[in-house]
Amino acid sequence: MLKAEGIKKKYGELEVLKGIDIEVSSGEIVAIVGPSGAGKTTLLQILGTLDSADSGKTYLDNTELSSLTDKAIVKLRNEKLGFVFQFHNLMAELTALENVCLPGWIGKRDEKEVKKRAKELLGLLGLEGREEHLPSELSGGEQQRVAVARALINSPQIIFADEPTGNLDTKNADDLHQLFLSIREQFNCAFVLVTHNKDLADLADRVITLKDGRVV
Repeated sequence: MLKAEGIKKKYGELEVLKGIDIEVSSGEIVAIVGPSGAGKTTLLQILGTLDSADSGKTYLDNTELSSLTDKAIVKLRNEKLGFVFQFHNLMAELTALENVCLPGWIGKRDEKEVKKRAKELLGLLGLEGREEHLPSELSGGEQQRVAVARALINSPQIIFADEPTGNLDTKNADDLHQLFLSIREQFNCAFVLVTHNKDLADLADRVITLKDGRVV
């Protein structure tokens, strides 16, 4: 489903990625681990179309992504990819429900249909009754569940998660681990996870270790 070949990336004179090959199958959970500065987040951003490689190719469903226009990339990202970040990246002035709806509205889907689906997802993730709360009125674990619901709203093929448990306590981190497994079973959604959390990495189907910009 997702395939990258020979991915290289430099920032100035610093060579961050030195030729990465990676494949992710449908419904697979892949963890990317390694020391700080190994290039994990840079690789995640390139795979998720948030950044571009200096060289190499990335394919999604056999479509080579660098061949697409910027407009087509934005459309693909909205429709097929979901993102969960360490600090949630919720809009502070929007309610939980509105935050979840946002990618659906950006994708110009029917407003009522998106709201209905957002409520279903929030209920599924244990947030029934919290729909109208602002992020500041939610716990860290609840905010991360809102972020997961937002990532799911457009039924993505892959969710990219960058240190998703890094800002959570042990219990909420454990709950999120189980939630990812549940989502995979219910939605057949693949995950690419960058993490320093060994327990989260151990739940993955496959672990890829980066060191000095290369796969070990």
